Amino acid sequence: MFFWAAYLVSLQLHIAYCWAFSCYKTESSPSFSLPGDYLLAGLFGLHADYLQVRNQPQVTHCDRPDSFVGHGYHLFQAMRFSIEEINNSTVLLPNVSLGYELYDVCSESANVYALLRVLAQQETDHIAMQRDLHNYSSKVVALIGPDNTNHAVTAAALLGPFLMPLISYEASSEILSSKRQYPSFLRTIPSDKHQVKVMLLLLRSFGWVWISLIGSYGNYGQLGVRALEELATPQGICIAFKDIVPFSAQVGDLRMQQMMQQLAQARTTVVVVFSSRHLARVFFRSVVLANLTGKVWIASEDWAISTYITSIPGIQGIGTVLGVAIKQRLVPGLKEFEESYIRAVKGAPRSCPKGSQCSTNQLCRECHAFTTHNMPMLGTFSMSAAYNVYQAVYAVAHGLHQLLGCTSETCSRGPVYPWQLLQQIHKVNFLLHKHTVAFDDIGDPLDDYDIIAWDWNGPEWTFEVIGSATLSPVQLNINKTKIRWHGKNNQVPASVCTRDCLEGHHRVVVGSHHCCFECMPCEAGTFLNKSDLQICQPCGKEEWAPVGSTTCFSRTVEFLTWHEPVSVVLLTANTLLLLLVIGTTSLFIRHLHTPVVRSAGGRMCFFMLGALAAGSCSFYGFFGEPTVPTCLLRQPLFSLGFAVFLSCLTIRSFQLVVIFKFSTKVPMFYHTWAQNHGASLFVAVSSTVHLLICLMWLALWTPLPTREYQRFPHLIILECTEVNSVGFLLAFTHNILLSISTFACSYLGKELPENYNEAKCVTFSLLLNFVSWITFFTMSSIYQGSSLSAAYVTAGLTTLSGGFSGYFLPKCYVILCRPDLNNTEHFQASILDYTRRSGST
Repeated sequence: MFFWAAYLVSLQLHIAYCWAFSCYKTESSPSFSLPGDYLLAGLFGLHADYLQVRNQPQVTHCDRPDSFVGHGYHLFQAMRFSIEEINNSTVLLPNVSLGYELYDVCSESANVYALLRVLAQQETDHIAMQRDLHNYSSKVVALIGPDNTNHAVTAAALLGPFLMPLISYEASSEILSSKRQYPSFLRTIPSDKHQVKVMLLLLRSFGWVWISLIGSYGNYGQLGVRALEELATPQGICIAFKDIVPFSAQVGDLRMQQMMQQLAQARTTVVVVFSSRHLARVFFRSVVLANLTGKVWIASEDWAISTYITSIPGIQGIGTVLGVAIKQRLVPGLKEFEESYIRAVKGAPRSCPKGSQCSTNQLCRECHAFTTHNMPMLGTFSMSAAYNVYQAVYAVAHGLHQLLGCTSETCSRGPVYPWQLLQQIHKVNFLLHKHTVAFDDIGDPLDDYDIIAWDWNGPEWTFEVIGSATLSPVQLNINKTKIRWHGKNNQVPASVCTRDCLEGHHRVVVGSHHCCFECMPCEAGTFLNKSDLQICQPCGKEEWAPVGSTTCFSRTVEFLTWHEPVSVVLLTANTLLLLLVIGTTSLFIRHLHTPVVRSAGGRMCFFMLGALAAGSCSFYGFFGEPTVPTCLLRQPLFSLGFAVFLSCLTIRSFQLVVIFKFSTKVPMFYHTWAQNHGASLFVAVSSTVHLLICLMWLALWTPLPTREYQRFPHLIILECTEVNSVGFLLAFTHNILLSISTFACSYLGKELPENYNEAKCVTFSLLLNFVSWITFFTMSSIYQGSSLSAAYVTAGLTTLSGGFSGYFLPKCYVILCRPDLNNTEHFQASILDYTRRSGST
């Protein structure tokens, strides 16, 4: 397949070559050619591009009036100088001379014409048809140039099948790095792939994320714009406006006027201009005409330090210009060589007299008219590009040196095929004026960029190197203090669609550009991760954050501690109650057989006091960090103790009613009640029922220590799980029923003898019971913190204190303070008085 493809290529080139050479003469200037053992070709733009439209195929005549380009002239001289320097060297290619064939390429047709001349076989003017292009031997062994991507693509495509080394000094488009399409292409200027990355780093270093992007027609500008656009979004940069300067653009035409209007409406401070020099000049002349000022312009390397752009009238007022430029290096002796060339050709006869037809594009009439005073100025931009030509020629020379097996004194001469030389050029690695010249696997140089800033000192223009960019990996180093900004107080201009959000606020994108957004505070429990300005991250389980927070804080672990003021008060009150219960128990033991103790229930009083003591002891489990034992005991123990107390109180009230009211009316019921120990049986049954409820509570709804996170965002509440459980509600319901029963029995005994009438005391204790628990449940419905434990203890303590105070304190008062009332006579008198009142009723 490759054989037939190569055969067809050679056939087409043969036909094209015959056509081209039949139409034009071959006269040329001696400056464009030099004989040698091995020839190198060079393609340079000595004259401006020919932009006119043609109606028939014709090779452009480059040497036209008023079209001379000084930049191309310096590159042309750099190649001549390089070969002369190598031929004078005793180290590189000893006893071998290099020659050259140079061509002026001002158009695509001139470029193709030159390439056909390059491919012509040695000592002939033909491109012979051959089956094996690997053994094809042309008059030149390598080609230097051309100067732009469009011409380079054509050259690389034509020379690729022959594997002829093609080293460009200014074609930087990434498309040329494809070895599959362009196997013989190399270059001494960094690829635009790296330039684009450097530009994006430059934008990010100043926080410019809202930009406009302008490119020029052609591979260089359009591919550069596409690469910038593809890489910008992932790096957080938005392109508000994008456009391409047409190939036929003219200053003031409708197309450029519309572009200026749209650029102004985009309201971007920063504009990236990835353009060739020619179309960049048209663009900036339009910018000056439209009076677009106060912007930051980011320049691609093709125009960043070109005087072709800085010479535009009024351009010093457009704003700040920063750019990416190829590394600034000098070609020692080039300026002196150009001066000696001018002296040599001054007065020499011209190869193409005025009025004759010279169309080989190896002519330069202006070159003979220069003097050492009016010769084109060799500026920094041209010197840097000239160095690229210089190292390209030296790369070919070193590759040839290796291929010929040269020693320090001699080289073995023989036929050199392009593919052989191409292999050796890829391997070169040498120092050229302290600069390493080498190529990577795809033929790109291992070189760096300079970052520059334009500097206007009055009407004079210069530029300042403000930093550098390395390519492996791509890194940026800028001295920002060297930049003179166009704004007030030398402040760095901002270029954003929306200002940065306040701390703790995240972005909510508005519209199609992620750079345009609204700022919303992060919700409670989330914080703003500064590495990702779009998302508020949730805090950990043990952390919290208020609304609009930038960080999370550790939650405070809260429980009812022993040393809190409210805890001290409650513990003191509970201990006092417990001591009173114990004291009362001792008192009742000493006065067990007195009428007061016997009327209070006798030995049942100790059961009631024990229940109160058990309920009081349960409160100590509410203080300190909850544990499994405290959770299991504290509420069930209190509930059971209070249930036993209420059972005793209920049956005590009921028993007094039976004795005084129903013993004579229903004697059978009274005797049955007394004989079967009804009071003890009721207390036992009621207590057992409550005990079973508590056991079921512990078995089915086991209270365990837990950490509660939902109630308060900044707190972790340590508590037990029994709150509002079904077991708790069952136990509480049973106590409510006992309380109602107690109240009913007490009410029935409101007319009993004074010494036995406990209705007032029971009513008081039950009132405290109801009020305290209503208060507790009301509080628990609106608050669920650690203070809820304190509220529960308060409610329970109030209930127990009320029950103890209402039932036992009056009896203790009689025993201690009114012993005269604690006798049988007093109680019998009270009963007689009740009987008399009942009989009269």
